[in-house]
Amino acid sequence: MAKITINKLDASIFEVAVEATSFTSHRVTVAPEYVDKLSQGRFDSEELVRRSFEFLLEREPNTSILRSFDLSVISRYFPEYERKISS
Repeated sequence: MAKITINKLDASIFEVAVEATSFTSHRVTVAPEYVDKLSQGRFDSEELVRRSFEFLLEREPNTSILRSFDLSVISRYFPEYERKISS
């Protein structure tokens, strides 16, 4: 199981470190409106980032995850993302 460490840089920017077979670092942005859409008030932006990385790591190795991206692009690669995260 990979270890995910999240460092909140500001309200919408996060540095995410993933320790698995290899170590990777990612810069992730997420708009407050997107957090509201997916969380429906049940969790905050940091928790959304964590859940999103758990989702990604179930589907691909951390070395395949983009180094810098906005969370909204995940649904382009995995159409089920928003439905899974929201449920």
